[in-house]
Amino acid sequence: MAEDFATAVEDGLKLAKRIYLGKDKAVMTAPKPPSPPVQGLADYYLPSAPMVYAVISDPRFVDNPDFPSYQPHVYGRCDPPALIPLQMSGVDLEVNCYGDTAFVQISGKWRVHCVMGSHSCDCRIAVPMGNQGSILGVEVDLPKKSYSTELVGLEESKCIEKIARPQDGGFLKPHIFMLTIPQVDGGTNISIKLRWSQKLLYDDGQFTLTVPFSFPEYVTPAVRKISKKEKIQLNVNSGIVTGILCKATSHPLKETKRHAEKFSFLYESEVLTWSKTDFSFSYSVSSSNMFGGVLLQSPPLYDHDQRDMFCVYLLPGSQKSMEVFKKEVVFVIDITDSMRGRPLEGTKNAISSAMSKLGPEDSFNIITFSSETSLFSTSMELASKEAIERATTWLSTKSTVEGSTCISIPLEHAYEMLSNTSGSIPMIFLITDGAVEDERNICDQMKKRLKNSGSLCPRIHTFGIGSFCNHYFLRMLAMIGRGEFDAVCDLDLFDNRIQKLFSNAFSTVLADITVDAFNDHEQIEVYSSCIPDLSFESPLTICGRYEGSFPDTLKAKGILGDLSSFVMDLKIVRAKDIPLDRVLARQEIDLLTAQAWLSENKQLEQKVAQLSKVTCNISEYTRMVLLEKNKIDKAIESSGAQKVKKTDPHKIKDPLAPRKTLLQSLSVGFGDLTATAENIRPGFEELKLPDAAEVFLKATSNCCGRMCNRCCCMCCVQCCSNMNNQCAIVLTQIFTALAFIGCIECCTLCCGQDGQ
Repeated sequence: MAEDFATAVEDGLKLAKRIYLGKDKAVMTAPKPPSPPVQGLADYYLPSAPMVYAVISDPRFVDNPDFPSYQPHVYGRCDPPALIPLQMSGVDLEVNCYGDTAFVQISGKWRVHCVMGSHSCDCRIAVPMGNQGSILGVEVDLPKKSYSTELVGLEESKCIEKIARPQDGGFLKPHIFMLTIPQVDGGTNISIKLRWSQKLLYDDGQFTLTVPFSFPEYVTPAVRKISKKEKIQLNVNSGIVTGILCKATSHPLKETKRHAEKFSFLYESEVLTWSKTDFSFSYSVSSSNMFGGVLLQSPPLYDHDQRDMFCVYLLPGSQKSMEVFKKEVVFVIDITDSMRGRPLEGTKNAISSAMSKLGPEDSFNIITFSSETSLFSTSMELASKEAIERATTWLSTKSTVEGSTCISIPLEHAYEMLSNTSGSIPMIFLITDGAVEDERNICDQMKKRLKNSGSLCPRIHTFGIGSFCNHYFLRMLAMIGRGEFDAVCDLDLFDNRIQKLFSNAFSTVLADITVDAFNDHEQIEVYSSCIPDLSFESPLTICGRYEGSFPDTLKAKGILGDLSSFVMDLKIVRAKDIPLDRVLARQEIDLLTAQAWLSENKQLEQKVAQLSKVTCNISEYTRMVLLEKNKIDKAIESSGAQKVKKTDPHKIKDPLAPRKTLLQSLSVGFGDLTATAENIRPGFEELKLPDAAEVFLKATSNCCGRMCNRCCCMCCVQCCSNMNNQCAIVLTQIFTALAFIGCIECCTLCCGQDGQ
């Protein structure tokens, strides 16, 4: 899918060369972008900042909407459509950071500069997001219409008649959201507002924000006299953390306000070309020791749950000399046939790298599974250089095997191996790409076992590959096992994410964390049933709700890496300037969805749906719709010119009500047992359709043979002297399946004429 998108953009840039803007103006593609590398074409043309593209099916309408250039007539269609990047005339970036969560809003103006004023085209918006980005909304304003996105419940979505095509709304990649606005007239100015949330990265006491903000040269307006204004507004509220130091920034920000834990920056400038680098900003927390606090807030009026909210956060500080735990690790790896290729090879490399980071006092083992299990060793092995080399060699000989997926048996083996550990922290890493039927039973059994295991029971860390595995089962299993969960649907992100999971787990500095009031206060609900461990590489956030009064004092307790006890007072603050409901929404939705899946609780599902709708966060129990409002209809209605006949009130449609289009599902789902049983390989890419050239060759098997197989233009039918009627009929039928690439050049090659 990403490769198809990149090809469409490349075709669009070639097609845009038809546009000439006058002697004193630059051509649309000037200065000419460098040629993309032979390898990595998709990455080269994927958006690195918010972009808007004209969707071109008919190349005849590509022209300057203001000054027709009277280009040579073009026949045929682009199928799939070409994508011409629209020129941008202004951009405004606003970022609000609260702790480790950032809310990003980009407002921009684009112009349909490449389509005749008498015609229209669809416009496709692409929104690349930063670390763990989650789309919150899109608003589009046109002269005659406006569009916006909204989340609705599953039942309401069933009543929406118009359903969007997959390419008109969804994820191009997990971090790139796309939305198509239909039929925008040539020459129209489009105002767009994009909103999403993302996470800041944390390393050694420093938070870093990175927002995709690198625009290609060809979106700069070709008319040099057009004012180009670039603005960045950054607001940071760290909660109750004081002593903040700003470390680095990608753009020349000017500090406009600072007060204890809050500060603001502004950058505003007239520019010749748009930003060529992503916007990045980092700040550090002055404390070198472990610390934490609690934020309290009353719910907003629209919140379905009117209990007060709380958020406990723990930060490891910046003292790297802090001792980490000795580790006993079991890697449990899925080797069913669906893991063949990149998933299994990537897993092998990641585990080999993880084993090399174990100390000589640590121990490990490896279990592979499909319908049967295989063990590297019958007992735990000390992580000596020789043992790691043997394990790496053993692992390299493992290949995928056909058969069903069975998770419970290897998980039981791993637990038994770690059941008698002492003086160390036991860890199980489960890596799979499939779903199994007994997932709820596995969770129940693990919960019973771990409950009776006492202090430092085995931690269960889970990693899902693709969308066929049940992400909520893996999340719940990790929650029960005080571990971490992560998953990738894009295999390009696999190496980075799984290494991050291993690194976080191996750098645990505080385990068996408890907060005294949570066990003694019946009116406090913690969404995570078991508090995970605190890693040196990541802050820890615990959220929930409470009724009545919150305790005046709170203590967090745990076990340090040297096995000594640790007690920390938590500072309690009532948050005034932090939208805690929005900050915690993504975490709250994910945790409650996992609980709803496990308990099959309909009330929890409704709670998640309501939270999803009011906070604009995607969930399994809501669907996104595109609302279309006609400004002309609204003007007519307000003037009283439109009248509605008396009829059944249930059948009357409000003329002012927006038209709704249901987008394809944006959530990951609860796994796919059928795909797992059939060993279908994971990956974010959809199954590719037949290549255009392949379609052409099949369709012209009985043709005269004179046609060039990359030609898609009616002019070839007209100019080939010896083409028979059968050829013309066949070619006419398949033109919609072939892409428009170099029409005039192709005809010249094919027929020896100029095609005119």
